[in-house]
Order: sequence, then C-alpha cells, then structure tokens
Amino acid sequence: MTEQNEARDADLTLVNEKKYLSFHLAEELYGLDILKVREIIGIQEVTKVPGADAYLIGVINLRGKVIPVADLRKRFGLSEREYDVRTCIVVVEITGEAGPVSMGIVVDAVDAVVNLRDDQVESPPTLSMVVSRDCIRGLGKFDDKVIILLDVEAVCSSEAETDELVDETS
Repeated sequence: MTEQNEARDADLTLVNEKKYLSFHLAEELYGLDILKVREIIGIQEVTKVPGADAYLIGVINLRGKVIPVADLRKRFGLSEREYDVRTCIVVVEITGEAGPVSMGIVVDAVDAVVNLRDDQVESPPTLSMVVSRDCIRGLGKFDDKVIILLDVEAVCSSEAETDELVDETS
C-alpha cells in the first residue's frame, strides 16, 4: 500500500510541475510559460512601424506571416545594448481581440527549459521593481537561482503599467 501512495504522490508532483523557457535579460534570468512559446529565431532585420509604442521595434516577415516584435529591454526601461550572436527573438502566442496572435520578443540570450513545481514558485514581492508587477507571474527557485516568471500576455499588452518602472532606491 505504501508503494501505491508513493507512486500517487509522485504523479501528483508531476501534475503540479510546469515548464518555462528561461532566458537572460540585463544580467537577470527570466522565464516564460513554455506553452506560450512557438519558436526561437535568430535576430533579423526588423521593419520599423511609425507611431508604434517605443518598445515595439517593428515587424518581421516570418515565413509569410508579419508579426510585431518587442524589445524587452525597452519594454522594462532597461539600458539598451547592441544585439550580438546570442540575441534572439522568442516567438510567443498571445490572445488578441480576434483570437491567437503571434508576437516576437527580443531577449539577450535563451538559456534552457526549466521545470518548476508549484511549491518552487512564490508571488512577486510588493517592493519597487524595475519590471511592473503586472508583468510578473511569480519568482521561481531552482539550483540556488531565482528566475523571474513573466506573464507574457501582460508583457505584450500596451495596457500593462510601465509607470511603475522607477527605481526608488536611487
């Protein structure tokens, strides 16, 4: 009977585990729900669109489909840096007014796919943060690291608050 309980508990642990694509941005480790990620592509030429939000750097043609591209450094008010060989675009699928919409987000470098159980994820603190609380789903703990788990819907929304992006410690 004990072996059955252990097997059941192991199955429950797996049920409460989620996968996140981890990536680097300005010396920090971030993560996105892997179910929202469609693909990862190298950085490429972006066509600028006049009048777009500052963090939307333009659009790309991805196999015949035009998708908007956002730079997360600009989105979070972080210092800009030159793109390099590790810079890439993570193509995500978000829910738009007319249904699913693909969008690209520029990150410094993709790291790995990370498995996190519910008990490894905490709510974001209420401190002043560089990234708006609306954009943070939680903070994951693994291998003595902390990963900032983003809500991709909020990150890609122009309605998410960016006024909170003030560092009150300076």
